[in-house]
Amino acid sequence: MNHGPAGGQGYGLPAGPYPGQHQVPQPRGESRRGTGMLVGMTVLALVVGGAAGALGGYVAADTKSSSVTALDTPAPAKQAAAAPAGSVEAVAQKVLPTVVQLQVRGRSSAGEGSGFVISADGLIITNNHVIEEAAGGGGQIKAVFQDGRTAPATIVGRDPTSDVAVVKAQGVDKLTVSELGRSDDLRVGQAVVAIGSPYELSGTVTSGIVSSLQRPTRAGGESGSQATVMDAIQTDAAINPGNSGGPLVNTQGQVIGINSAIYSPQTGATGQGGSVGIGFAIPIDQARRTADEIVKTGKATQTVLGVSVRDNQDGGALIADVVAGGAGQGAGLKAGDVVTKLDDRRIDSSDALVAAVRSKSPGDKVTLTLSDNRTVQATLGGQTVEPQ
Repeated sequence: MNHGPAGGQGYGLPAGPYPGQHQVPQPRGESRRGTGMLVGMTVLALVVGGAAGALGGYVAADTKSSSVTALDTPAPAKQAAAAPAGSVEAVAQKVLPTVVQLQVRGRSSAGEGSGFVISADGLIITNNHVIEEAAGGGGQIKAVFQDGRTAPATIVGRDPTSDVAVVKAQGVDKLTVSELGRSDDLRVGQAVVAIGSPYELSGTVTSGIVSSLQRPTRAGGESGSQATVMDAIQTDAAINPGNSGGPLVNTQGQVIGINSAIYSPQTGATGQGGSVGIGFAIPIDQARRTADEIVKTGKATQTVLGVSVRDNQDGGALIADVVAGGAGQGAGLKAGDVVTKLDDRRIDSSDALVAAVRSKSPGDKVTLTLSDNRTVQATLGGQTVEPQ
C-alpha cells in the first residue's frame, strides 16, 4: 500500500500590449472623466457591498442565536444491553482474548503475525511462515496477549507443507482458550469473522462471508511449491499482512480456519499489497490434525498418494511418476493416467488433486476416477515432515 500541491501559473494577465494587439490612443479629456466615473462606480459598489455584508452578518448572527443544533441535545444513555448473539460484536468479545500477536526476529530480518491460544499454559497455533525466520539459530519470538502481557515463545514443531506451526509461550497461565469448530460443514455465503494483527494493528476485527470452498492455494502464492498446496477456505473478510496465523471464526466464535494467504496485486516499492477481498484460510479440520501431532510428537505427518503430478492440457491431474510401494502403485495407477475426480470432487488441475489428498488423513480410503472412466480404490499413506 502508498502518499502537495504542484506549482502553477499565477492568476491574472501580464501588462499589455499583447502579441498581435495595438494600443488605441484615448481621446483627450475623456480618459480622465471615464476613469473618474469608474472610480466613483467602484466606491459605490464597495459601499453597497459593505452594507449588504453588514446586513447579512446581522441576519446570520440573529439566526444563530435563535436556532437549536444537535450540539444542544444531551448525549444518549450508554449502551447497557449485551451484544446480540451471533453478531460481530458478540464474536469479537468472545474471541479477542484468545488472539495473540507474535513478534518474530531472525538473524537477518524481523516480522510479525498472529496466532490463537489452544491451552491455558501457553500453547499457540500459528502459520509456519510467521515463525519460520526464528527456526534457525538465534531467532526470537515474543507473544503479546490482548491483556497486555508479553512472554518469550519457543517453537514446539512446524509443518511447512501445511503451513501450520505450534509455539509455546513461557511462564504464562490462566490464558483464555479458543473454541475450535469444524470446517467440513461450511457453506458458501456463511458469515465469518477474522481477527489478527494486520500491519502491527493488534486486535483488529473484520467480517465477511465464506466466498468459496476447496480452493487449491499455494502458501506463498504462485511462487510457492506444490508441496505447500492447501485446500483453502476463501473469504472476503479483510485479511492483510500480519493477519497470518490468526483465527477465522464462525458466528458462534468457533475457529473454523487459520488465515494464511491473500490474493493481492503487488503495489509499491516493496511489492506488498493489501486486501482486495480475496483471502484464504487453512480449514481447521486439517490444521487440527497437524497441530495435534505436533503437540504430541513434535512432528507432523503429511497425507500422500505416492505419485507426482502435473497439469494435463485437457484438464485433470496427469500422473508423471508413481512412487514404488506407495498408495498410488497399490491402487494400480501408472504414469500417464489422468485423474479427473477424487470421490465426488472434480479434479481440474494437479494442485486440485494435491489439495484434495491433503484434506484427508493417512489411512483414508478414496475412489479415483480416471479420464478413461476407470475407477480405482486407494488407501492414502503418510510421511513424516522434516522441516529444513
